[in-house]
Amino acid sequence: MGNGVQERQAALRQGEVLPLPSSSTAGQSEGFKQGRTIINSLLSGAFAGAVAKTAVAPLDRTKIIFQVSSARFSAKEAYWLIYRTYLKDGFLSLWRGNSATMVRVIPYAAIQFCAHEQYKRLLGGYYQCQGKVLPPVPRLLAGSLAGTTAVSLTYPLDMVRARMAVTPKEMYSNIMHVFVRISREEGLKTIYRGFSPTILGVVPYAGLSFFTYETLKKLHGERTGRPHPYSYERLAFGACAGLIGQSASYPLDVVRRRMQTAGVTGHTYGTITGTMRDIIAEEGLVRGLYKGLSMNWVKGPIAVGISFTTFDFMQILLRKLGYAPR
Repeated sequence: MGNGVQERQAALRQGEVLPLPSSSTAGQSEGFKQGRTIINSLLSGAFAGAVAKTAVAPLDRTKIIFQVSSARFSAKEAYWLIYRTYLKDGFLSLWRGNSATMVRVIPYAAIQFCAHEQYKRLLGGYYQCQGKVLPPVPRLLAGSLAGTTAVSLTYPLDMVRARMAVTPKEMYSNIMHVFVRISREEGLKTIYRGFSPTILGVVPYAGLSFFTYETLKKLHGERTGRPHPYSYERLAFGACAGLIGQSASYPLDVVRRRMQTAGVTGHTYGTITGTMRDIIAEEGLVRGLYKGLSMNWVKGPIAVGISFTTFDFMQILLRKLGYAPR
């Protein structure tokens, strides 16, 4: 940069006129910077999702098993289910379905975090607050749009993961086997069964999660004067975000799991309202639609806290290494 200035000054002294950088060059530079931002958001989001989901995989699998059965949930029953699984199939069986989870969660988290950054940028330009924390309503909208985008692009992988979590190894040997068997025995459209409650659930879940995390970081910065919270503070903010987001959307999470696994549990669930009605009739409102919520209050905040914290630290690390725009 210094050499360019010196060359221009020397040229001016000699009476030469050098052209200013063209708008196309500036546009290419801006496009390259934006491309690097997107790539780094994708990488950071993918890593964040993989770390968070692997950390809570045994609890997540246990929650799904209770969600799709009529057995009454309690902390004691959850503990015995985990223990019996460990005795019968070994320690690694607690992570059964995690390969499908990774296949789904890596693109899901990458798309969700990257989309959130892009929606923040677009809404920031619209509301004329570029580079600052968005106002409350667009802050909520950015999170909801990010979650909807990610779910729409990765839903079949979520269906596969749910099927692998609730079935023995003999039924589905691998991810491709799930797709092939579902398509052959239940029809291709089954891969999108439960999509409607998933979309309805992800709007409040993702919206409130991102909104809560961004709001807590904003309030923290205003009160402490530190733009970057400590790691334990980020975990706490993420835990609060997960607690609020998952509690708001939990009944729809139960409904989608029932619809996703109907082909292997012997039930027939057609619509969201019909599924809710059947669950309430068989198990009651609280015991049915909120089954496993207490486990989610343990699992959810841990997973979301780890996810947001990992994403932030990956972004900071990439900036320090020079791989991300400052």
